[in-house]
Amino acid sequence: MGFGNVGKAFLRLLIAKETELHRRYDVRWRLTGVATRRNGWLAHPEGLNPLAILNGHWPAQHHGAPPRNVRDWLEQAKADVLFEASSLDVHAGQPAIDHIKTALTLGAHAVSVNKGPIVHALRELTSLAREKGKKFLYEATVMDGVPIFSMFPLGLPATELRGFVGVLNSTTNVVLTEIEKGRSFEEGVKRAQAIGVAEGDPSADLDGWDAAVKVAALAIDLMNVPMRLDQVRRTGIRELSEDKIRSVRTSGMRYKLVCRAERRGDHVDCSVQPELLLASDPLANLEGTSSAVRFDLDVFGLSLVEHNPGIEATGYGLLADFLRAVAK
Repeated sequence: MGFGNVGKAFLRLLIAKETELHRRYDVRWRLTGVATRRNGWLAHPEGLNPLAILNGHWPAQHHGAPPRNVRDWLEQAKADVLFEASSLDVHAGQPAIDHIKTALTLGAHAVSVNKGPIVHALRELTSLAREKGKKFLYEATVMDGVPIFSMFPLGLPATELRGFVGVLNSTTNVVLTEIEKGRSFEEGVKRAQAIGVAEGDPSADLDGWDAAVKVAALAIDLMNVPMRLDQVRRTGIRELSEDKIRSVRTSGMRYKLVCRAERRGDHVDCSVQPELLLASDPLANLEGTSSAVRFDLDVFGLSLVEHNPGIEATGYGLLADFLRAVAK
């Protein structure tokens, strides 16, 4: 569902690792449906040619009436797994929530790169997945392929997450880095779009919405608190002047869009805002698309850094969840 940069990167990974998936995990796959705004609902239960799809060659509908909605599409495709990569709606999480709900209801696993469903419907969707004996997974929603959501239940059992701080939006990091090099704000945005980390309309990144949704998703899932998006204090980077960004850099400091969450009693205080960091702060040393997060646990602290990922890293997050869902 959705076939932009992430969907294409994921499909390329599936093709590149096809032999390995079969040999190591006994997993075979077949692409039976693609849905996009431009090309509509395409379902071929016998399988589509993935290389042709990647090259923009879309076949005619297999037979019968074309699908009219997501339910028709999934049923005609005979889907075992839905990969949800539609555009993010920060305020409602739709239509991604309905896509995932329909897939789970029909008995398919749902793997999402869309953060909206976590913030607006996590408990409902995980409960439905459990009821249907299927998986709802979303590792690629924060820090691409870094195993954050899967790490806590499997690798950090019986820990309490008291808070976290990080730089979680690649677009703003690219823009700030480019401005430091002497380029304009607009040139920084174009650079982020050229490398595939920014959408045609980058407002969600620049205004802090993408980072705020990630903070809320982490707090809801990892800290087990009911969190509304409007409870995240949010400021983007548009108000920072280019001259100021460059001048503090020459003084050994840097601006970063910093995400924070801290447990306070029975609630969590969350924020997203530009912060001026000293060069000694590990977050200040993040370049380009790099991102990082530090988790403050009751027993120790843990930091994760993703070094200059490309769009393939997000595709890998989908691939990893695919294997978690279907590998024996």
